[in-house]
Amino acid sequence: MIDDAISIQAAGVSLTTGAASVNSTIPNTSSGTKPNYVRISVTANCFVKVGSAGVAATANDILMIPADHVILKVWGNTTIAAIQQAAAGICNVAPLEDL
Repeated sequence: MIDDAISIQAAGVSLTTGAASVNSTIPNTSSGTKPNYVRISVTANCFVKVGSAGVAATANDILMIPADHVILKVWGNTTIAAIQQAAAGICNVAPLEDL
């Protein structure tokens, strides 16, 4: 048994990146609460940023690449934003149940 395994039991959200920043509400956990952490993975290079409603990502934010994923602490934030680096892609955000 792996004690430090992550658990994803609720649907996430996928943002289609483009030349302009797009954002979405951070999805809730299966119990309906805001997560403390999310897992982010992408299909094309993009930049992501967490914040409050209306947040916009820029080329100075976290660079995500398709070969990797990141787990971000989002506690207290409500929105995630993404913008493409060079080509459109998908940015998937999944809420983690506990960590």
